[in-house]
Amino acid sequence: MIATIKQCLVNLYHDEEGASGIEYALIAAMVAVVLSVFVTPVGNAVKGIFQSIQNALVPPA
Repeated sequence: MIATIKQCLVNLYHDEEGASGIEYALIAAMVAVVLSVFVTPVGNAVKGIFQSIQNALVPPA
């Protein structure tokens, strides 16, 4: 019984399948950070453009 548990722990230690999952999670986190850095200023710029258009329009008399 103890030998079986020990063998399972040794197999778990040498298993490298989870490493690729962790790498994908890190890549996804980096993409999320990059998107949040670039999307917010672009969104604010677009919002400013629409605000200036709205301010330039004169309501009908």
